[in-house]
Amino acid sequence: MKYEWKRQEKEFYGAKKSPTLVTVPVQNYIMISGKGNPNDSDFSNRVSALYSLAYAIKMAYKAAATQNEFDDFTVFPLEGIWQSIEETELVKENLEYTIMIRQPEFICKDMVKAALERVKLKKSNPLLDEISFDTMQDGKCVEILHIGTFDDEPISFEKMEQFMLSNNLERTKSYHREIYLNNANRVEKSKLKTILRYAVK
Repeated sequence: MKYEWKRQEKEFYGAKKSPTLVTVPVQNYIMISGKGNPNDSDFSNRVSALYSLAYAIKMAYKAAATQNEFDDFTVFPLEGIWQSIEETELVKENLEYTIMIRQPEFICKDMVKAALERVKLKKSNPLLDEISFDTMQDGKCVEILHIGTFDDEPISFEKMEQFMLSNNLERTKSYHREIYLNNANRVEKSKLKTILRYAVK
């Protein structure tokens, strides 16, 4: 049986076009941090390094999963944590971020470490040394499904702000989370689907 996040975890990936509340538990991730314009090559290189490890983990698990409940799993979508910037205008070159790919609960640190070593043997990439395996828990969040370009996200952020104001909520973290449900390189920009989240109390 294949573990598919779209089917088995709809509560975390089924955001609506209007703001709603969701409680996000502890989740495991492989992640890498960076700084700068997400349109630059350094960002895409970090994404590539992350995906190379994600698929190596998947293939290793599939090859060894003989007596497990799940014999395979779908790679989770790319996510990004973006620090807020206290500037009057957004300067993308000053952005600080951590991008990550969630791992199923049955993937442990030793599996990730072993897969990472195999990837390093196949292709030398200094960015692989910057990838870590860790957990995150955002807890109570306001989320919305943003459809359209990344530059239009402020429209959705404003809806989230209004929702928080109406429900006496306030942000608890200086960053926001983005979950990219489709590939920006393969989908028309007007059809991009991104879940936006604020951790709140």
